[in-house]
Amino acid sequence: MSDEVDDVASVFTEQIEHRFGMSIGTLKAAVAAAPDAHREATEVVRWHSLLTESQAAVERAEDDLLSALETQPGEVDDLTMDLAHQVNAAVSARDGRALVVRWLLDLDAPGKQSRPTADWPVGRGRSAHQGPAVPTSPPAQPATAPATGRGVLR
Repeated sequence: MSDEVDDVASVFTEQIEHRFGMSIGTLKAAVAAAPDAHREATEVVRWHSLLTESQAAVERAEDDLLSALETQPGEVDDLTMDLAHQVNAAVSARDGRALVVRWLLDLDAPGKQSRPTADWPVGRGRSAHQGPAVPTSPPAQPATAPATGRGVLR
């Protein structure tokens, strides 16, 4: 595999730049200057930064593992196995963050349909409902036992 394919962060960087119409550096500067101006851009920049940190951690862990494997004469020792586990953990963290970035970039992702958008008036959203989503009836009154015993008037 080429380094370009291995670098998940660069693939998402290109998608982010295309989506927002500016370089990632310009987008980060805009978000830093006005973090509340565009909530989605702020979230994408935040998770992209986490993703690039994770990508760097994967690369460091892979380099450490390759160095250790080059010195192994035969069987892999416990230290090298620990390095392999670190690579797996770093890849899992990176892939999880990549999934979040992918979800943030996907306008049609599950969970996003109920959010109002610029072309969806707020009055048509869930907040416009006055009653419950499911028809309900008043709860049944519990049956009362006949009044007996002390202190009951008849």
